[in-house]
This record gives sequence, structure tokens and C-alpha cells, in this order.
Amino acid sequence: MDPSSPAPNPVDRLLPWRALFSYGWQHVLVMYAGTVTVPLIFGTAMSLSSRQLVALINADLFTCGLATLLQSVGIWRFGARLPLVQGCSFICLPAMILIGKQSGLATVYGAVIGCGFLTILIAPIFSRLLRFFPPAVIGSVIVSIGLSLMPTAAMWLAGGNPQATDFGSRINLGLGLGTIVIILALYGFGSGFISNLSALLGMLAGTGVAILLGRAHFEQVGASNWIAVTKPFMFGAPKFSLVPILVMEMAMLAVMTETTGNCLAIGRMVDRPVTPRTLADAFRADGLATMLGGMFNSFPYNAYTQNTGLIALSGVKSRYVLATAGIIMFLMGLFPKLGAIIAGVPKPVLGGVGLVIFGMTIVAGIQELSRAQYEGTANGLLVAVSIGMGILPTVLPNLFDHFPVVVRLLLGSSAVLCGFTAVTLSIFFNRVAKPLASTAADDPAPLDGVSS
Repeated sequence: MDPSSPAPNPVDRLLPWRALFSYGWQHVLVMYAGTVTVPLIFGTAMSLSSRQLVALINADLFTCGLATLLQSVGIWRFGARLPLVQGCSFICLPAMILIGKQSGLATVYGAVIGCGFLTILIAPIFSRLLRFFPPAVIGSVIVSIGLSLMPTAAMWLAGGNPQATDFGSRINLGLGLGTIVIILALYGFGSGFISNLSALLGMLAGTGVAILLGRAHFEQVGASNWIAVTKPFMFGAPKFSLVPILVMEMAMLAVMTETTGNCLAIGRMVDRPVTPRTLADAFRADGLATMLGGMFNSFPYNAYTQNTGLIALSGVKSRYVLATAGIIMFLMGLFPKLGAIIAGVPKPVLGGVGLVIFGMTIVAGIQELSRAQYEGTANGLLVAVSIGMGILPTVLPNLFDHFPVVVRLLLGSSAVLCGFTAVTLSIFFNRVAKPLASTAADDPAPLDGVSS
């Protein structure tokens, strides 16, 4: 390499294979529990058999890997080419359950394929809305998303199952809090490589302690097949119906809002400007991955926010780390035993890791908020109201139960509610109130009712 040539951007740096593998595993472990929760919830709601549930999880991991490769490496105009990991969207889950109970699984997957296609079509239009996402808006959305993930971390810390007799027990909380202590110690006292892997090593150490205490169980490993190939259209040929597709697309608009926030936050983190073209490429990848999800009995996909927090914690910015994570997930989808081992990580340990990572997501939002100007602007009020609105679905999930179903799908998402509020207030303060105030200042009202 020519010494006079500029150093490559850290995003495009190809690390040694051992580092790629280690850092890639760390990203997989951080997002694994979240992404497999979606097929578990959906399959349970649809009363699927255990065999069908396993097939859904395999399909999920298989498609997660393909989607992450597409987003991080990119093909033509598909993929942001940023360190983004793709996972199943929780935002679209209520819509899928609603459609499934009303019209059946074939209609669900027809709607998923259809909304993925529509997302590809509207990607260039949605990407041009970038000017409506200044730091105050993006920071508010990221903070709201991080806060909305905290109840999940708390649930895991307590044991994961509120009906269990040991839910919230001292052993569960001790495992979770002990994992946090280990992560902090590794990060504070470890070398650069150890510090970067603190989340992964903390999870492994916490799992080791859980095994010694008899709190980790890996029976599912023996019951899982060695190899299982994901088959397309397991539930029959997809049925395409206009209303279910439009309902799913409304949920995908929320996914695109979250993807916008994640792309901009990661772009700042890795010092790579995010342009409307970058966003359009990211949206196209979301759409194509969602279409693949519909074909392979899986789900809509979006960039996972918790991995944004992991990038902030580790400082590793290479997109090839995420590509490696995609390959690992793809292989996990082919080798169920491998996935079953990861599924054996105790929930309290995951809760400890989740608290750290989700907290780092909030920090990423705070860093974005620090870029906004507050003196002499209405940004302080914008942030206060937007984050306040964004956490409403988190603190009171049934707040909007009396609204129509489609409206509930949107209002139940912290990202959507916060993002809509923040963008609306930004337009109001900067494009409506400010020009009117300037006009009033230039042409003051006459005093004492006497015109000039």
C-alpha cells in the first residue's frame, strides 16, 4: 500500500479474520434474543406447533443473515454499506398477528411480500425527507427507542417469565447485575481487544456462573437437528390482498423512520455522512429483505438499534464485522444445534448485557442531542415533548386501546410517536412560527390604535 495514500475509512477496514469472527459473534449475541422473540410471539399467537416454531426461528436467522449481508456489503443500489445489523421488526409484529387471525398465514406472507415491494418503490421519496430530521429530531427518536427497550432488559433480568415462581428472585437479579459488573470490569481494566469484547465476554462469564448454579439449561441442543434447510412458502402460496398490504406498509413507514434514525446515528459514529442516496439504498435493502422474509416464512426487517449501542461501546466501526455477523446468522439458520446453544444463555444474563447495550443506545441519542443548538431556539421544548410522547407506549402500553386498530399500530411504537411529534414540532417552530414571528417583528402593530 502506498504510504502517501489516505487511510481507508474505518467503516471499510477489513480486519483480521479472528477479529471479524469475535466481533461478529458479539453482535449476533446482542441481537439474538430480540430477533428470535418475534417468531416465538407470532408462532404462539397463531397456535403453531413446536416443529413449526423451530422452522420459523431457523427461517428468521437464515433471512437475518442475508438481510445483514445485503445492508452492510450492498448490491448495486440495495444496502447502506454501513455497519448495520438487520433483525425482525417488532413494529410489524402486531400487524402480522392481526392479519393472521383475520385472514390466515397465506395472507400474512402475501402482505409481507407486498409491503416489501412498496417499500422499495417509495424509498427514493422517503429518503428526500432527510431535511426534516435534524439532530434534535434524530436524538429524540434514538433516546426514545433506547428507553422503550429498557422494559425488555428488566424482564430478562428478572428471569423472562412473569408467571415463573423465581421471577425477580435474588439469584436471577444477582446473575444479571453480576454480568453488568463483569462487563464494567472488563471494559475498565482490559486491554483494547478485551475492552471491545466486554459485552461478549461478560455474557460468557455470566453463563458460566449460571451453569455452576444450575440456572442454565441446554437440553434443546440435543433435541435439535444438525442441519435444517429453510424451505420457501412453508404455509402455502402467498395470498395478496390490498388492505392487509396497506396495513403492513403503514407499519413499514415506522420501520423506515427507525432506520433513518439508526443510519444517521451510526453515520455520525463512524464519520461517514449519510445522504438521501444512502437512506434510499438502506430502505431498498429493508424492502428487499422483507420480500425475502415473506418468501422464506419470516418477517419484515429493520436495522436493530441495540447494535448501535454496541458499536458505541466497542468502538469497532468496520461494516465487514456486521457482514461476518450476517454469515454467522445465515449458518445458524442452517444448523439449529448452533442456535440452540445460544438460546441456552440464561435470560438474567441477557438482561445484564441488554441493560448496558440499551443504555449505550440512549447515550448515542444524547450525543446526537448535544449537536443541537438550544440557546435562542425551541429545540429544548421540542426534545422534551417528543421524548415524553415517545415513552408513553412504554410506560402505559394499553393507553391507546380505544383507537382503531391501524391507528394503534402506529401510536404503539415509541419510534413513530416520538418521530412524528419531533418532525411536526420542527416544522412548526422552524417553518411556521419562526417566519411569522420574523414578519411580526419587521411590521410591528401600531401603538394606541393609531395607524401610521
